Amino acid sequence: MSKLRNNRLAVITLMILLALTVIGTAAAQSGDPVTDDEVNEIAKEVYCPVCESTPLDVCETKACADWRELIRTKLGEGQTKSEIFQYFADQYGDRVLASPPREGFNLILWVGPIVAVIIGAALFSRYLRGLRLAAAGSELMVSTAVPQPTPDTTDTDYISRIEKELAER
Repeated sequence: MSKLRNNRLAVITLMILLALTVIGTAAAQSGDPVTDDEVNEIAKEVYCPVCESTPLDVCETKACADWRELIRTKLGEGQTKSEIFQYFADQYGDRVLASPPREGFNLILWVGPIVAVIIGAALFSRYLRGLRLAAAGSELMVSTAVPQPTPDTTDTDYISRIEKELAER
């Protein structure tokens, strides 16, 4: 009887070990593989260092395919989006990022257009004000100037000069 009991105990132990092995393998594989959507979410914000102004998610070169795989690997290792961006910025410079950091010289790239629009609006406003003042000034000059001859007298003088010139020829 003890031999039978030992055999049952051995079988139960083996079944438990087998079950734990299967469960452990399944748990290790279900570590949520990185999807293409997750890779492309990051790749669309990183520009190809080789191709000019082409995001990694649409670039067809072999280098971009390798960089997408690198993103997949880094996501699989548990790195965050900002860590991956920092890796690419360290390797290839801030020019590969769709949104460069807002610090240092890059701050000029973020603030410059806003300042340019404000300065342009101020200059345009001043220009329009100058036009309005010039128009108001010319109306004032016209109203205080010597009265202009009526079109009838001007036309008659003009016609008489033309007739005189024609007669001389």
